[in-house]
Amino acid sequence: MKRKLSVSGVFGLAFLMTGCAGIATYQEVPAGLYADYKYGKDAEGPVGSKEGQACATSILGWFGTGDASIITAANNGGITKVYSVDHKVKNILNVYAEYCTVVHGE
Repeated sequence: MKRKLSVSGVFGLAFLMTGCAGIATYQEVPAGLYADYKYGKDAEGPVGSKEGQACATSILGWFGTGDASIITAANNGGITKVYSVDHKVKNILNVYAEYCTVVHGE
């Protein structure tokens, strides 16, 4: 009986430790312990001289907050014409995750 409780406890702890914060990890670059990278998504023209960023964060996949929309990123950078969109991801042990949208334009 003790063994069953121990095994159940280990699986329960493993389940809790794999928080959904990992969702912020780009699928082509999996990282379970730590991730901090930037990747491109869309481009329609030159990079542009202005850059704006908007971020959302998650803790354990239970608490999420922020606005990582393209519109907010453009407003934060004073951009009226968006040329390209990139994304930045930070994930620490699937406990804390940050997902940012970075826009370039004029």
